[in-house]
Amino acid sequence: MTLATTTTIKTLEDCAYQAIEKHFKKTIKWEKSVKKDEDIEALHQMRVGMRRLRTAISRFELSLNLPKSVSDKNIGKIAGILGKLRDLDVLKETLENNYKPHLVQKEQASLQIAFSNLAKQREIEVSHVQKIFKNETYKSFKKDLQEWLEKPNYQPLASLPIQQVLPDLLLPEVSKLLLHPGWMIGTQVIDSEVVIQPNWTPEQLEHHLKTQGKTLHSLRKQAKRVRYQMELFTELYGESFAANVANVKHIQENLGMLQDSMVLNEWLVNVFKSEFDTQLRGLITLLAANRYQLWQEWQPLQKLYLQADTRYNLRLVVLQPTVFYQDLKEHHPC
Repeated sequence: MTLATTTTIKTLEDCAYQAIEKHFKKTIKWEKSVKKDEDIEALHQMRVGMRRLRTAISRFELSLNLPKSVSDKNIGKIAGILGKLRDLDVLKETLENNYKPHLVQKEQASLQIAFSNLAKQREIEVSHVQKIFKNETYKSFKKDLQEWLEKPNYQPLASLPIQQVLPDLLLPEVSKLLLHPGWMIGTQVIDSEVVIQPNWTPEQLEHHLKTQGKTLHSLRKQAKRVRYQMELFTELYGESFAANVANVKHIQENLGMLQDSMVLNEWLVNVFKSEFDTQLRGLITLLAANRYQLWQEWQPLQKLYLQADTRYNLRLVVLQPTVFYQDLKEHHPC
């Protein structure tokens, strides 16, 4: 990704308004289709839009005077309800496309129990989604944010030049990512050096995922948070920044697929109870093999981000927005 030669973003105010307007419009665009439950892709897009809008609101809230209805809490509540329905769609799609074709006929027949259960759960979640659109929480959020976009109101901080505040906006979340305990799973510290354990058996991996899976999931969520925040500012940085965004996205996606496999396994156990091991042994084997493969793909990323130079370069890139150096050249030409 290359930086645009010019940008309309000069102040924190400009950046905040542009991000909020963009993601609000993208979110509302899918509302009608989601209400009618016409297209699972519309649900996915609206959920992502709501998450990105939430990121923008939370990142810029210190510089904004927003209505009470447009809060991180309210947006999170709406996104959460959309998310529960989306998660069921992902479970169904994963079972149908990634696993069912590879099972023997007997296990494929057993999966119909899972699909029937999914259909019943989905009806319940669809009703929850439709209710949220009628709820005052959503109505007030939508109306008040539309009105704010027509007449935005800011804190004095919003007038600061964007190049002065970019690192301060990004570095806190980047630091949380780099200091997350999830990086240390599957490592040993030998003579003050972090060494990754490369030879876990599948059984060892399953044990650690059961005991430390929540920590890995937390790392994935922090990576997603950092990615969304970095993507708010790609216009103001150069190619090195874009490459770092891509790396963080890779972290999020890898850990996300690992988490999805664990969630699917747990959901199936809840559906089949004690019969899971006997009715779907082939599926159990496939799920475990998938997690083991994803772990092999994760370890090079883990190793990369445990290296001092990788961590230093990420901080350095965040500290050097391209717009800052363009501004320096304009005011202090050589």
